[in-house]
Amino acid sequence: MGPSENLAAALIRLENSRAPQDLQAVIGLLVRWLHAPEQQDLCRAFTVWIKRVLLPARLPGIELPEMSDLDEVNTMLAERVKQWTEEWKAEGMQAGRQQGRQEGEAALLLRQLTRKFGPIDEPTRVRVLGADAEQLLVWGERVLSAETLEELFEA
Repeated sequence: MGPSENLAAALIRLENSRAPQDLQAVIGLLVRWLHAPEQQDLCRAFTVWIKRVLLPARLPGIELPEMSDLDEVNTMLAERVKQWTEEWKAEGMQAGRQQGRQEGEAALLLRQLTRKFGPIDEPTRVRVLGADAEQLLVWGERVLSAETLEELFEA
């Protein structure tokens, strides 16, 4: 193993990796470095640690296939990184759209309340902006019939 093949540095890089692509890059190095038969025990130790500790911590909620060596870990990551990235991107976009809709509903309700009841005080503004989508829907329907803000916010 040459000076550029520093296992301690690789371990630190694995610990600090946040993206599956980063993990895959370091594991690819380990596969090349630990290919010799005399490295079998060290390779097995890395594989067990990656499967039982590192990947579950870095990829929570992801079901991992059985993997018996670093080659399999590396192959699995190569196959799954793009899929996971696309899934996470879609989830993020969905969450962003939901948040945007909720913010829009809150802004609309505040405009309606201002139009119906006059200037809205800060505690009411904070209450509306902090409400979940379901509560905003209830209040949005009540704004049509409520005579006062207190009536609007009644349970």
